[in-house]
Amino acid sequence: MRRDSPLPNPINYKKDFKHLYLPKPTPEIVDVPSMPFFMVSGSGDPNGEEFVKATEALYSLSYAVKMSYRSSDVPDGYYEYTVFPLEGVWDLLDYTKPATDKSNLKYTIMIRQPDFVTRAGFERFLEATMKKKANPFLGKIRFEQAADGLSCQMLHAGSFDEEPASFSRMEEFCAEQGVTRTSKLHREIYLSDPRKTKAAKLKTVLRFSVQGS
Repeated sequence: MRRDSPLPNPINYKKDFKHLYLPKPTPEIVDVPSMPFFMVSGSGDPNGEEFVKATEALYSLSYAVKMSYRSSDVPDGYYEYTVFPLEGVWDLLDYTKPATDKSNLKYTIMIRQPDFVTRAGFERFLEATMKKKANPFLGKIRFEQAADGLSCQMLHAGSFDEEPASFSRMEEFCAEQGVTRTSKLHREIYLSDPRKTKAAKLKTVLRFSVQGS
């Protein structure tokens, strides 16, 4: 059934999932459950054109889901919500090179989806979006569950280039709490648009998985 307006009382990640998306600017330990995502993997400098196109593809598909209440085939269980922010899981292609070498980065960027999205729904939305948008990265999008589990996180304020200092604080906190980082991978959740926000005012959630000693 088509609806001309969204449902009242929308889900807002800043309020309903505040502990995951608006953490304190100091390290903390959290348990992050499994969640559904649209995701795309790639490598290289995130300032390049490929990263921009991949991001645009994720948002195009995510907004197709959000606005589906206007279609003739509204998903079962649909509810109004705020589109979740872009996230990225980052790694290095070559561990002998410094983390500051952006051409050596490997990433999976993603946007969380509401739990009414199914595999069949994903395929339907993807097909419809590919007919409207000529973005080659749409064909690379996957629909998967991801769970960080036990993790250390904090809110980083400032430039992406200043993140190492925050990671050092997080690792020191983990040592104090008797937990250890499980790998070099880490997650970033982008609460600010770097195209519109000065570097000093950027807000990014930093998170990595940990285990007890």
